[in-house]
Amino acid sequence: MIAGVSPTRSPSQRIVHEFLTSRIATFGLILLVSLIILAIIGPWVVPQDPYDLMQLDVLDGQLSPGSPSAAGYTYWLGTDDQGRDMLSGIIYGLRTSFIVGVVSALVAALLGTMVGIFAAYRGGRVESVVMRVIDLQLSFPTILVALMILAVLGRGVMNVVLALVIVEWATYARVARGVAMVERRKEYIEAEECLAIPRWRILFQHLLPNCLPPLVVIATVQTGRAITLEATLSFLGLGVPITQPSLGLLISNGYQYLLSGKYWISFYPGLMLLIIIVAINLVGDQLRDVINVRRQK
Repeated sequence: MIAGVSPTRSPSQRIVHEFLTSRIATFGLILLVSLIILAIIGPWVVPQDPYDLMQLDVLDGQLSPGSPSAAGYTYWLGTDDQGRDMLSGIIYGLRTSFIVGVVSALVAALLGTMVGIFAAYRGGRVESVVMRVIDLQLSFPTILVALMILAVLGRGVMNVVLALVIVEWATYARVARGVAMVERRKEYIEAEECLAIPRWRILFQHLLPNCLPPLVVIATVQTGRAITLEATLSFLGLGVPITQPSLGLLISNGYQYLLSGKYWISFYPGLMLLIIIVAINLVGDQLRDVINVRRQK
């Protein structure tokens, strides 16, 4: 390599470099990774399993932040009405939030992308039917559809994931179809069709890779949206069961005590939920800006 001449970067390397040059995006990424690590190692570092009835003491209920416990540790964020350590509950709730958000976003992205690309490639009546279904899906409020699904399926983490996949796949399908339509008209696709290359190879080797950049951005934002929806559904009593950790349930448990001055039962879970969404949005916004700039050049 000649001195003073920077090596040529690949498109993916340039995107990573441009992303990391943003201090706000880097801060959001570090914050998000830290929360993920905390959610993973949480059960081994928290002083209490907040959903093990043998570890709860009703006499410790509604203690203010900084109060000592009978077991010898300190309730740094206080306790709820069941004597549940709020710090432990929030860290456990992080796991549920990330599991629901990431799994639902990945499954919805996979399903929606495949439907959108297939519709764009086939065209004609297939595309028309798929687009009408997508338009119908997107015309209904997301939270209303999710509530109706969970009213039928009942509470549970997997039921929440399934409900979120059903309400989110259409967004991915619309974007994937739009990007695939542009690629579908290009000469290299027509040349491969003339060479009788199998359809699945055209879909997966050419159309799919070109659809990924905008879909990655949407998946990042939709993950935050899924976490918010799960918290909303749990707050309304149709999300995860009360025997499982959830930020939405913790907020709901403390809602009735806000006016009595016991703010910490709802405030700290709500603050953690806000931090998660802010971190995800910081990363998603910078990804969108970087990818849009690269695609315009």
